[in-house]
Amino acid sequence: MDLHSARRIAQAEAARTGLGTGPNRRLRLTLIIGMPMIFLVLGIMILVPKSLRDEVLHAYEAGIIGCLLHYAWVFVKYPRHVDRPPYLTRDLAMGGGFYLPSLMLGFWPGMIAAPAWAIFVGITYAVELTRRRNDHH
Repeated sequence: MDLHSARRIAQAEAARTGLGTGPNRRLRLTLIIGMPMIFLVLGIMILVPKSLRDEVLHAYEAGIIGCLLHYAWVFVKYPRHVDRPPYLTRDLAMGGGFYLPSLMLGFWPGMIAAPAWAIFVGITYAVELTRRRNDHH
């Protein structure tokens, strides 16, 4: 086994378990921090005066958009499945998880963008697999 193969195996195992490394880690942390933060935001909205509730809500909505833009940025950096680190396609599709906090807040841009993002990642993966199979025949 050469050094490159050993590194790929180590990266795949690190990406599969725990937080992974590199872009996998960044995407997983984005999801782990961004999604449950809805409960913190709801708690803050209960504690702040009514005049500040909309600002807290808008700040979290901007955070949802920022998280989805981060997913898009990583996708642009690794547009082809074959060039991505192991499990990155799966982690990219997990951006659809921002649908739930968007639904809880009634934030329609997030309710549209999050599932559309997951569908987009799935379609690009399927198209690439189809092209690769057609190239081998």
